[in-house]
Amino acid sequence: MRDQAPVPEPPARADRRRLIAAFAPYVVLSLVHLVVLVGDLDAAAVTATKLLLMPALVVAVVVARPRATSATVMLIAAIALSWVGDALLTGSGDGWFVAGLLSFLAAHLAYVVLFLRLPAAGRRLPWWTLGYAAWFAAFLALLAPGLGGLLVPVAVYGAVLGTMAALAGGLGGLVALGGALFVVSDSVLALGRFLPGYEFAAHDLVVMSSYLTAQGLIALGVLTRRAVRPSR
Repeated sequence: MRDQAPVPEPPARADRRRLIAAFAPYVVLSLVHLVVLVGDLDAAAVTATKLLLMPALVVAVVVARPRATSATVMLIAAIALSWVGDALLTGSGDGWFVAGLLSFLAAHLAYVVLFLRLPAAGRRLPWWTLGYAAWFAAFLALLAPGLGGLLVPVAVYGAVLGTMAALAGGLGGLVALGGALFVVSDSVLALGRFLPGYEFAAHDLVVMSSYLTAQGLIALGVLTRRAVRPSR
């Protein structure tokens, strides 16, 4: 009898295996960073592991989708701007904070452009995304007394963040969850910086775990959406 030819792996299963292999290093590095963060280790170790995270996510995107598309290019741009924000926020003082805020603002604007260009982006937003408008109004009113000269930059940032999250909600699935977690992360971060008397033992863990999960889910959600054509 002749040897039978091996049965080719179904495309969907092969794609799933590629995604798992591509995102595994990012997941592992995220867990390592969180352990270093809560382990009260040296600040240099926290910074070093933090600055490896977004590059690892960029590598995951490139490995998962080697052929460039307009969506992946915009996704990588948003992740890269987030990395710049991560680096700037390692500094101390209002100047570093504002610079980091501007970088993340640019990242969220990149996500807004990306979400508007994805298939089905023109459909009506679900009703629950109105909650982001309520969140913005309530949060700004809560933080305003402690913002001082940062009121306008934080207000602009919050408006763009809420818009990004609402558009993510319109896309549904992993992207919607990622957008919501981004709001959670930035909200807890803002409470710790601007709300007098704020105390929360798990502050850093919640901020970073929700942020890293948000970035990963958005990237994975964008990559797994169909009908995204390769760019010329």
